[in-house]
Amino acid sequence: MAVIEKFLGKRVEIPEDCRYHAKQGLWVKSDDKEIVFGLTEPAIILAAGINDLDWLVQEGQTVMEGEDVVFAITGKILYIHTPIKGKIHFNPEAKQSPSVVGNDPYRNGWLFSIHPDIDPARALHSFADTQEYIESLKGTDGCKNPEGLKGGVSGICKAVYSGIREQKI
Repeated sequence: MAVIEKFLGKRVEIPEDCRYHAKQGLWVKSDDKEIVFGLTEPAIILAAGINDLDWLVQEGQTVMEGEDVVFAITGKILYIHTPIKGKIHFNPEAKQSPSVVGNDPYRNGWLFSIHPDIDPARALHSFADTQEYIESLKGTDGCKNPEGLKGGVSGICKAVYSGIREQKI
């Protein structure tokens, strides 16, 4: 298990037995003939948690690569698309209780699985390994603000945050 001790003020774990779709912050793991996807701890922290989830396609439907399949309400609105083509299956527990995604992201908090149209092993190796994923995080607010300072670390964010705090409403 790889660990980042300070990521937006939190300790995050990144399993080494997964692959990663870095752009969306998804972990990817093979489960026999299916590929399972879920949000990583860093992605959940950057999104400010998961408040609600909805599926944008039908259970068992064949989805295309790049198709939006999950709508998540976080600290903002997040659309998650599938990085591969195949037949999709959703985690009903995640929809019933979205907190499981944040509380147990690498086991019970998975979002969806896909039975890919291509060999699962080949599909799996198209994703980043742990070190590549960690490297991709270095440009995010989580690594740029390791202490989790309110208002962020950029001059613009600090100015806006400070200005809001000083307003008399």
